[in-house]
Amino acid sequence: MQGYLALEDGRVFSCNAFGYEGIRDGEIVFNTSMTGYQEIISDPSYAGQIVTMTYPLIGNTGINPEDFESITPHVRGFIVREFCEVPSNWRATDSLDAFLKKHRIIGLTEIDTRAVTKHIREKGAMKAVIASGGWDAKELVRRAQDSPGLVGIDLVSTVTCREPYHWNEACPWLPDLRQTENSPKPLKIVAYDFGIKLNILRCLVSHGFNVTIVPAQTTAEEVLALKPDGVFLSNGPGDPAAVQYAIDAIGKLIGRIPVFGICLGHQLIGLALGGTTYKLKFGHRGANQPVKHLATEKIEITSQNHGFCVDPASLPPDVEPTHLNLNDHTNEGIRHTKHPVFSVQYHPESSAGPHDSDYLFAAFRDMIRRG
Repeated sequence: MQGYLALEDGRVFSCNAFGYEGIRDGEIVFNTSMTGYQEIISDPSYAGQIVTMTYPLIGNTGINPEDFESITPHVRGFIVREFCEVPSNWRATDSLDAFLKKHRIIGLTEIDTRAVTKHIREKGAMKAVIASGGWDAKELVRRAQDSPGLVGIDLVSTVTCREPYHWNEACPWLPDLRQTENSPKPLKIVAYDFGIKLNILRCLVSHGFNVTIVPAQTTAEEVLALKPDGVFLSNGPGDPAAVQYAIDAIGKLIGRIPVFGICLGHQLIGLALGGTTYKLKFGHRGANQPVKHLATEKIEITSQNHGFCVDPASLPPDVEPTHLNLNDHTNEGIRHTKHPVFSVQYHPESSAGPHDSDYLFAAFRDMIRRG
């Protein structure tokens, strides 16, 4: 099946297609992970984006029921150099091609992903159209140019849950503090779902939290009425400045209850504290991003997925940077010096190091217990 990738700057890649047959628009980005394509496809933070994998062979481990990060994938398109039609893994229950068809996701293959990645690195992430079947290249470019993009668009409302719910499943590869001898009473937290990954919930439970998840539009007053010990702010897609309702709620929670944020949650804390965010040229997406913990000078190998960043120079004096990206020296974490609030830009639950950043969940627990 014929496939196309058309970019808003006029460049068109002609290739083969697999998965669902159709057309979609989104922002074209790349991910440098060598493994974990199933988690990438099912990560709600990729809503509105067409993902290019830099690793050349994708699909060889198939799809399994255990590694999903959400119930329904939100990625707009998936681009690989070569996809494996016959997976070989004892956990696999489906092929990548069948999974994409089932969830109406267009895939492209036999495309020069090095050229796509280099183009994005040089020109920046941009609006694009991915299509399969018979299409006119000029029409596809026009569609890419007319698509809304990510800036100023609230994508959180498209991925958040509709009703509150509880989560009890722990992480299978971490000790479950609820099961240890003389376990302390679990701490009750409310987790905002801005596009929350399931593995974050598992890690929170393993670290002794009783977790209630609430929709992104939940007000601060509604959260405080649940009488939690702390509030967690999840990852999510798109432009943080477009999620004003969340910024307002977080601003009312800071100073009244301990708060911990990851990825989009980190950016929203920065905005709620009076800072600003800006769009990165091509973002950070991969499982191999080096981050320096400024207090200890230790280096963490982290998993990341974001296209926006907090500007540390815009933050008030009582907010200090805690982590630094060693690739481009952008901010990767902040903490408030007076209130129990901290956040990181990367994903400590993804085990890229493999457990370099697991301490952050314990730090959240300890911060709550200190009061």
